[in-house]
Amino acid sequence: MPNLFFLFGNDEFAISRKLKDFESDFNDPTSADMNTARLDARTVSENDLNNALNAMPFLAKRRLVLLANPSAKYNNPAARKKFLEFIEKTPETTRLVMYESVEPRDVEKHWLVKWAEKNGGKIQTKAFMLPKLRDMPGWIVHETKNQGGQIEPRAAEMLKDMVGVDTRQAGMEIAKLLAYVNWARPVKVEDVEAVCIVTSQQSVFDFVDALSNGDGQSAQHLLHRLLESEDPFALWGMVVRQFRLLIQAREILDGRGTRDDVARALGVHPFVAEKTTQQAAHFSMETLETIHRRLLKIDEGVKTGQVTLDLALDTLVVELAG
Repeated sequence: MPNLFFLFGNDEFAISRKLKDFESDFNDPTSADMNTARLDARTVSENDLNNALNAMPFLAKRRLVLLANPSAKYNNPAARKKFLEFIEKTPETTRLVMYESVEPRDVEKHWLVKWAEKNGGKIQTKAFMLPKLRDMPGWIVHETKNQGGQIEPRAAEMLKDMVGVDTRQAGMEIAKLLAYVNWARPVKVEDVEAVCIVTSQQSVFDFVDALSNGDGQSAQHLLHRLLESEDPFALWGMVVRQFRLLIQAREILDGRGTRDDVARALGVHPFVAEKTTQQAAHFSMETLETIHRRLLKIDEGVKTGQVTLDLALDTLVVELAG
């Protein structure tokens, strides 16, 4: 069995779930924490990566090293060649799982995918791509079963209209719906209407509108109202998702595309496409890319314990809207 893995695609929810599967291979939670290293190639030093890969497992058969975003650091042929030669020497007592976001159009030319094709016995790869919009109702039905419940087809269709192909958001909404019906009966249309994200999503749109208009006071008010009703990390995911959509929409608009082009390309509900198109018109591509880099920095700071998410969001509002 190979001890090198590469998970890739644009379905981050599916990738995160697969990572949890790797973590669940440990029988004892205590030994799991002691034998698992979670690293990001953007910030990890060569020495720390070397130590993580070559340390001996403690009271377990093997160690697990999760390495995010390898392409961000190994971004030229010489660095990649050196990195590949290094990970080929990973001891059998260590399982190295690399993962990153890759769009479907970039899969065939990805350097790790190419290397895997040439070295099939050394590394195992798996793609996790977002479903097509037309396939989302079926995905929702299947995910609801995975979470121990049932959902009626019309309810699945309505939820699809709300979340588009955002599988992470769909998974969170399904969890809320099943808690709402207490897993006692199938989820119905009226349950989706009562529980799901329309209100929160509209508030996120309003929040981004306030940021784009430089209205810091309104943005702060909306942010704290959302934090009272939403899990901070769920809210963070919605904000990051919206700015990613804005970058894609801005690119389409710069190419003389329309709202309908945005809806088709992003796989979102027409309501979401309309709001996103309107908001994208208020930002330049340069500004959106700067914001996205700032979001990545915040994400890194939160995950490494340098800042709390609440404070990071407050700081973001001050930076963007004053």
